[in-house]
Amino acid sequence: MNWPAERDLPEGRHRLLKEFVMTEIDRKPTRKRLAVLAPLAGLAAAAAVAVPLLFGGAPAYAVTKGPDGLIHIGIREAKDPDKLQADLRAMGANVVVNYIPYGKKCSPQPRSSHFLSKEEARLSVFPAPEGSKPGFVIDPSVIGPGQTGVLEFSVSENDRGGIVAGIWAAVGQDPIAECELVDTTEAPLSH
Repeated sequence: MNWPAERDLPEGRHRLLKEFVMTEIDRKPTRKRLAVLAPLAGLAAAAAVAVPLLFGGAPAYAVTKGPDGLIHIGIREAKDPDKLQADLRAMGANVVVNYIPYGKKCSPQPRSSHFLSKEEARLSVFPAPEGSKPGFVIDPSVIGPGQTGVLEFSVSENDRGGIVAGIWAAVGQDPIAECELVDTTEAPLSH
């Protein structure tokens, strides 16, 4: 499928697209489907990644740092966001990580007084470098002093610990507000 480039989407459309995917993920459930990280966006930087998620006896996630400084994140189960955040910080990425269940959103919004534009600081690396494993790649070098990266993983719950439906990545000026999960009140977007 040929997705429009993020820069071609109208202003504000990134956040709407993220909320649409979060709402639609459970609308037409398929029993044995693999979830994919769908193209999503946010106020500043966003990700557009397609990757099947693997389930089984493997750890909930895997993170690796390449020689270029980029960090690869592979999510298998939507659990342990605090540990993922700690592991990313140990690798030099000053980020906060939140898993957002279906029907919920982070409050307050926006979580920063100023999110940098994708031209100022593109946290997500898309397309992923050639030869990358399936997953999501971030560039911690774009996070400057007094800034924090924000990774919000949209999660649809299932009996295996959740399915990551999408991801939103941005760099914000400190402080970043804690994510308090509240019910989503927005109506689903129509096609």
